Amino acid sequence: MAKSLVIVESPAKARTIEKFLGRGYQVTASMGHVRDLPKSQLGIDIEHDFTPKYITVRGKGNIVSSLREQVRKADRVLLATDPDREGEAISWHLSTLLRLGSDRPLRITFHEITQDAVKNALKNPRPIDHQLVDAQQARRVLDRLVGYQLSPLLWRKVRGGLSAGRVQSVAVRLIVDREAEIQSFVPEEYWTITAALSLDGQSFSARYWGQAGKRVELHNAAEVKEVRRALGWSRTGPRKTLLVKSVRRQERKRNPAAPFTTATLQQEAARKLGFTARRTMRVAQELYEGLSVGGEHLGLITYMRTDSTRVAQQAIDEAESYVRQRWGPPYSTRRAGSARAGAQDAHEAVRPTSVVRTPDALRQDLGRDQLRLYRLIWERFVASQMAPAVLDTVRVDLVGSAEHTFRATGSTVKFPGFMVLYVEGRDETGDQERRSTEEDGEDQEQGNPLPVLEEGDAPELRSLDAAQHFTEPPPRYTEAMLVRTLEERGIGRPSTYAAIIETIESRDYVEREQRRFRPTEIGVLVTELLKEHFPSIVDVAFTAGMEQRLDEIEEGQRSWESVVRDFYAEFAPALSAADAVIPRLEVPEEETDEVCPECGRPMVIKHGRFGRFLACSGYPECKTTKPILQRTGVGCPKCKEGELVARRSRRGRTFYGCSRYPECDYVLWDEPVAACPVCGSPMTRKRGRQGGHWVACTNPECDHREVEGEATKLEPGVASGRHRE
Repeated sequence: MAKSLVIVESPAKARTIEKFLGRGYQVTASMGHVRDLPKSQLGIDIEHDFTPKYITVRGKGNIVSSLREQVRKADRVLLATDPDREGEAISWHLSTLLRLGSDRPLRITFHEITQDAVKNALKNPRPIDHQLVDAQQARRVLDRLVGYQLSPLLWRKVRGGLSAGRVQSVAVRLIVDREAEIQSFVPEEYWTITAALSLDGQSFSARYWGQAGKRVELHNAAEVKEVRRALGWSRTGPRKTLLVKSVRRQERKRNPAAPFTTATLQQEAARKLGFTARRTMRVAQELYEGLSVGGEHLGLITYMRTDSTRVAQQAIDEAESYVRQRWGPPYSTRRAGSARAGAQDAHEAVRPTSVVRTPDALRQDLGRDQLRLYRLIWERFVASQMAPAVLDTVRVDLVGSAEHTFRATGSTVKFPGFMVLYVEGRDETGDQERRSTEEDGEDQEQGNPLPVLEEGDAPELRSLDAAQHFTEPPPRYTEAMLVRTLEERGIGRPSTYAAIIETIESRDYVEREQRRFRPTEIGVLVTELLKEHFPSIVDVAFTAGMEQRLDEIEEGQRSWESVVRDFYAEFAPALSAADAVIPRLEVPEEETDEVCPECGRPMVIKHGRFGRFLACSGYPECKTTKPILQRTGVGCPKCKEGELVARRSRRGRTFYGCSRYPECDYVLWDEPVAACPVCGSPMTRKRGRQGGHWVACTNPECDHREVEGEATKLEPGVASGRHRE
């Protein structure tokens, strides 16, 4: 029987699809890209309108030969690569190499690997979408022009092994600029006054707000003293009270977060699971391509590269039925979702392919990371189809002498709605944003239960406590914050963020300090050089504008050649000018407190092809080198002599082991932050499913943990940071 040949990218995807098709189909994998620009040269003919010179990817010759043989025997060939620009480009390259003809209806797409989706796609083949291919090709050519022409300039002028990129350099600039803000930040003093009050035996608090209906900032102790004097406050003598001037009660609804896009999935996985963007995308790819569940190979989530929150009607119906059955009709609300302005709306949001396939039902079939990420996706989607939470909120203004006003806010949950299942995590906010929220009384979800207050009530004023504060600089970026900023500013595509972050770390432009990005000295130097000589390359608005032009290519509004031509007309002269005027820059070696164990001279940080390392400053007389250890300050509980330091596994995962390895082989996977005050074992930072965190003892015999500095207790053995010896 003549067979139809279906070509996909990966063997895992091939195995899943093959289960859905009959004996008349053969499914095979191209193992990703089969053609690309050569690594050894620019590979772009600038003189002939930037024509790319594609070659077969090294090591793919046998795969291409095998594909050609399978094509020769097949009655029909279908290209089922991923449904995005990259997947369309792979299909185009395959059609060219295998001489299939890209104008024939041989392209099928589906955004979830389920039997219905695959069979529907087979009924609707189409030609290659050349506009999608052109948009991908434009991005590839632009990135190659910048990377392969600007990076050698950095090698000549700064140091070998550096790189520059159209998007990565902007990401580094964001981190460098944030560090400059932090370093130049001048703290400003401000004060708060908190009134401790009581009515009918119920205590509550109110914060000083202002005077005579106007918001007032307290800048120093003298102003605080004046407020207290005006209020007639005395710790020993008669006290004036505060009268309730106004009570505003209202019902407030809080809607659930939309289903995941690529960017929001990366952000939430970073907040709640501690995943890097690359780890998130790797695990999501496994869930999408299919895993063995109960002896059946199934795709568990929809395509994970999407900008849209749109959801298919069938998925909405399934979620509605599930929610009504589990929690009841009041908890169900249907939402179709939408795409943000400028989003690529070719795909749905990231969601489970079947809501009925609950995380608990898959517990025995999935690995730890797979289950945790699947649970996050499943809960986020189901919650998005649930009713809003309803909160009863109250804001009370209390007035004393000279119309000095205190404000108390509080809330209670009237109806939990989606919150019974899932609440979105939060990033750390800046000091100004946090203060503004507190001052406006918008932090009502924090509780502060209030007694029933009415206008004219005069609660007892028990104390009037003042506290001095200083404004804080903006926080350094976490990975979640950086991804959110890149997305909000339209820099790159969410599907590229993992590679961008990995690149800027591997080039030593940034390093992580307590899970936050800090620019290195070389990162600052290269960024300042690019800002001076290539301002558009590291300009946020320019880079975002380029993304818009790539979208216009996809929509058929521009030709890819014209976009590249316009860019290069500005870039080429800047490159020549910079090469002529930039002198060779000497990057000073970064000294450390480490002493060479051989000769006693100081160790310095050097850079090699595998990253940074310690080397003796006496080189070449002394050639001693050592790896750089990220210290935690927590002692090893096994040998009592070493210190726990961060290391990397062969798969790139960070773990923590004794600095005396191999003499001592103690390891932890969670980050140690302190020694347990009860038993002395390491305590590690843990993250809750709702985004909170605490530190817990790793000793299974100890039940100590601390939440925000307060000691609490767990049942014995609950602390989950087990150590293995």
